[in-house]
This record gives sequence, C-alpha cells and structure tokens, in this order.
Amino acid sequence: MSILVTGAAGFIGSNLVKKIYKELSEAQVVGIDNMNDYYDVRLKENRLEELKQYPTFTFIKGNIADKKLINDVFTQYQPQIVVNLAAQAGVRYSITNPDAYIESNLIGFYNILEACRHHEVEHLVYASSSSVYGSNKKVPYSTDDKVDNPVSLYAATKKSNELMAHAYSKLYNIPSTGLRFFTVYGPAGRPDMAYFGFTNKLVKGDKIQIFNYGNCKRDFTYVDDIVEGVYRVMMKAPEKQVGEDGLPIPPYKVYNIGNNSPENLLDFVTILQEELLRAGVLPQDYDFESHKELVPMQPGDVPTTYADTSALEADFGFKPSTSLREGLRKFAEWYKEFYG
Repeated sequence: MSILVTGAAGFIGSNLVKKIYKELSEAQVVGIDNMNDYYDVRLKENRLEELKQYPTFTFIKGNIADKKLINDVFTQYQPQIVVNLAAQAGVRYSITNPDAYIESNLIGFYNILEACRHHEVEHLVYASSSSVYGSNKKVPYSTDDKVDNPVSLYAATKKSNELMAHAYSKLYNIPSTGLRFFTVYGPAGRPDMAYFGFTNKLVKGDKIQIFNYGNCKRDFTYVDDIVEGVYRVMMKAPEKQVGEDGLPIPPYKVYNIGNNSPENLLDFVTILQEELLRAGVLPQDYDFESHKELVPMQPGDVPTTYADTSALEADFGFKPSTSLREGLRKFAEWYKEFYG
C-alpha cells in the first residue's frame, strides 16, 4: 500500500508515520514537508531522524503549494491513501502573517485535491480544526452544528478546506474525510501551544500569561489518541453511492477528534506545574505564583472547546481516553530528556 502523508515532519504527521509502520510494516509511505521555521526546526529534524529507521519511508522536502511538485509526487508514487496534515497552524499567527495561511491552507490544499482528482485515490483524509466552531455557544460541539462564523483567518481556511473537499467529493466521487482536531498535545509537540510555550517560559524564569483570566476551557487531546483516530479513519473510506438522480452522493465525512472532557485553563496549569516538578524540569522550590499573570482574552481565541465524539465512536468504535495528567507527564519527561 502506498500512502502519502503531507506535513510528515510535523507533530501529528511524524507520529502517524510511526503508527502506519507499526500496523502495516510493508507499506510504502511518502512524506512531504517544507520544514519551515514557524517553530524550532530542530524538532522537525529530530522527528525526521526517527523516521529514517523505516526503509520504505521516502521523504521529500517541498511545499504543497508547489503544484508541479505535487503532481510529480502523485505520478511517481501513485498513493492510494492521502493524509493531508500540512498546513500553516496557529490562530494568533494568522492575524500577523495571513499570506502563509492562504498559500498553504488554500492553494496547497487545492493542489492536493486536484492531484487526487487526476490520480485515482481511494481515500483523502485531511486535518480540519476545532476552531471552525468559532464562537458557537452550544457545547459540546457537534459536526451537525452550523460553522459559519469563524473568528480567525486560520479557522476560515479550515472551514474552506471542508467546503472544497465536499465539492470535489461531489464532482469527482473522491472519498474524503475531514478531521476536526481539538488542542493536540504531547512529547515533541508544537512550541506555540500553551503547554510547551508555558514550559519554555517557566524554565527561563519568564512570566506566563493565562488568557481570559483563566476562564477558558480546552478539550486537550493527547497525540497518540489523535493518531489512533486518524489511522482508523484512513483505513475506512466513506462508501461511494449513487443518488436517485444517477449522480454520486458525495462520499464525504467530517468527524471531531477530541477528548470529550474540557479542562479549565487554571487546572491545566496546576497539573503542568506538578508534572514539571516531578520530572525535574523545574526545581522543587520554584515560585509559580510570581510567574503567572492573568490577562484578557486574545483576538481570534474562543472561551471553550468541547468535542462531541459520538459519531467517531459509532463509526469506528474509538474514543480518545488519555487523561491530561498522563499526557502532560509524558510531555514533561520528554522535555527533560530532550532539553536536558
């Protein structure tokens, strides 16, 4: 089986490649990543180094916004399954660097869709985001809810991905599944995420800013749970069906992947502190109170994220279950080892 994973040097992408080889040792996985410096490239290089242990893994350094590159990759490797995880991530960065989001999340995703159209792909799976729910008041967030009010450009690009995929599924009968990820965290994750950024600041003795005065809730989802969900989904494409009009019913699905249990930001910070002390990342006498600052909400942020995962459970028999403490413990232990 030939599988293309874009964003393969990323947090979720690299862990997915490992999962694929664990389950399908004979697979041929092709990874694409542009290795940009949105965050510390050493993390990406380290993840790639770990993937070199798989003899049938092929890495291509390049940008999914490069249409010729994408066409060449599809022509040469003929992937049966495509998992598009390449994207410019981050809500706050989209306010100051919008160009990066249009290039990667819109033009890049369009190139992937076009390549899937011209090469018979069995299943396209792509990363969407919990941020598409915007300022929806109803919780938990269900994929049946309307998501027409994004509060950041990042969210708007992710909603656009779902709309574009639906159009291509309808027009060209391409089985596609979008996955709305909820606050993914874990070892070797993204330094722009709160748990990682807070740790970096505390280690340096800087203050951490807790937004909305700590009155935010996040559905933190451990990376292994995300990857398990992605793997199960990619192996089971939506069925192709023909409607009464003789035209294809779009083989199109969207699922939430979240922990289904939002955590208060202040509780999250407390658990993170305890695990950083336990792992020896910070000294036992560390004065946390003097390093915390409660501040107002930031533009583009939402007060709560909370995933309704019933559809994922019903269709795949899977529900994320890693507790926040267990996940942050693994992160703290990794941090201690990686940064010494």
